[in-house]
Amino acid sequence: MVPLYCGSAIKNIGIVPLLNAIVDFLPVPMEHASAGSLEGLHPDTGSAMTRRAVEEEPFSGIVFKTLIDPFVGRLSYFRVLSGVLHGDSTVFNSSRSSKEKCGHLYTVLGKKHTVIPSAGAGEIVAIGKLKDTQTGDTLCDEHAPICYPRTVLPRPVLSFAIEPKSNADIEKVSLGLHKLIEEDPTLEFSRHADTKEMVLSGLGQLHIDLALEKLRRKYGAEVILHMPKIPYRETIRSTAQAQGKYKKQTGGHGQYGDCWLELTPLPRGEGFKFENKVVGGAIPRNFIPAVEKGVVEAMHHGSLAGFPVIDCRVAVYDGTYHTVDSSEMAFKIAGSMGFKKALEAAHPVLLEPIMTVEVEAPADHIGGVIGDLNARRGRILHVEAMEQTEQITALVPMAELLTYATMLNSLTAGRGGYTMEFARYDEVPRELAVRIIEAQKVETHTAVH
Repeated sequence: MVPLYCGSAIKNIGIVPLLNAIVDFLPVPMEHASAGSLEGLHPDTGSAMTRRAVEEEPFSGIVFKTLIDPFVGRLSYFRVLSGVLHGDSTVFNSSRSSKEKCGHLYTVLGKKHTVIPSAGAGEIVAIGKLKDTQTGDTLCDEHAPICYPRTVLPRPVLSFAIEPKSNADIEKVSLGLHKLIEEDPTLEFSRHADTKEMVLSGLGQLHIDLALEKLRRKYGAEVILHMPKIPYRETIRSTAQAQGKYKKQTGGHGQYGDCWLELTPLPRGEGFKFENKVVGGAIPRNFIPAVEKGVVEAMHHGSLAGFPVIDCRVAVYDGTYHTVDSSEMAFKIAGSMGFKKALEAAHPVLLEPIMTVEVEAPADHIGGVIGDLNARRGRILHVEAMEQTEQITALVPMAELLTYATMLNSLTAGRGGYTMEFARYDEVPRELAVRIIEAQKVETHTAVH
């Protein structure tokens, strides 16, 4: 039997019966796990340890929430699992191997903070201004260390690119988001080096909307949301050779660099390799690193749509030099020119990121979910039946998953969930590649003008 309570926090209905039920029905700390024994690990040796949820045991507990209050500062909400915690005492953070000085201990009721001298096993308190402690960390007695397992948090599934409404807000947005992530570790914020975008990821549309509302209310920063760009890549299909020759005559010393390069495709995921096959001193050894530098710089912008080039081997095998006019700069430019020429002749193709997706959905909705994944160019790897649900594992292009969270909710009446992680890069189908290349050219042209 499962007790059900109805109510509304907004209208303050049903709160008292719910709180009474928590007291009456939920287990007290002594009933937790096996007769009050809490299991953890020794932070140094990794050996299993137990604590009983009584005040006579050494002190230990877990920080389960962090709140950054504009008036009080940083508050860590803390559950005392064993022993007694006294205000203004020094404790050991076994998750980060650091000591922390506890300030005042507070009991919290709404916005009211009441200072208390100590808290015993089973109590929940807030501690002010801990320096290094984050949500999920274990605090304990330094002379009896223990580290409790962290709660496994769900991974973000929905991402949006964000840009501040005005340049004056850039600093506010960055600072505010880092503080919000301290409060809510299920949010993720990153700056993508490829696309030059700030990306905020969360568990769904509502989660991100609430985070941005908090950002506006608490830190006065407003942002514009749009779909993040996909980090496409380019690679080559065949071997090609080309000459890169840079010759410039000016008053005094000129510039002269001449090299022959060979491009060879590598298996997917191999990255970039550079080889020196020059024999007989056609190019002096001290200029070879300059050729490589020029190639690496040229790889940042492919010939199809300007995406970075990956998975190819470049070998410099011949060239000429001038005893006076040759320089590192001349060979760097020659290397860059040779790479660009060879790239166009080596049948470049577009690659897209492919994600491994695990979808969990009720058995009666599984057909619709599989059909939708197939429509998104997904490849189903396997379906595993569980008790009430089924789990589908599939490979799906990242470009098809930008709005998947919303679709999965509607397909499963809100009962489905999914996680995803990067798997590999794969070639984009020809007809799609043409559209992506055209769109990228239009965007680049617009940015230039």
